[in-house]
Amino acid sequence: MAPLLIANEATIIIIVLLALVLFGGSRIAGVGKGAGRAIREFKEETAGLNKGKDAKAEKDIEATEADVAKDETKPTE
Repeated sequence: MAPLLIANEATIIIIVLLALVLFGGSRIAGVGKGAGRAIREFKEETAGLNKGKDAKAEKDIEATEADVAKDETKPTE
């Protein structure tokens, strides 16, 4: 029994041609532009989240180093 849809070159070309006929070139270009914009915004937002984590980690490190410095200056009994 053969699979219903085999993703080879001919199938992909037929699908692209069908989409072009049904939607037109300008609408397909708009979809591509929108997808590119969405991906770019997603990358920018995830980069912003990572920067926030890095800043918090640096503050935690500084606080820990300050605590260690305080403990080292205390006289031991």
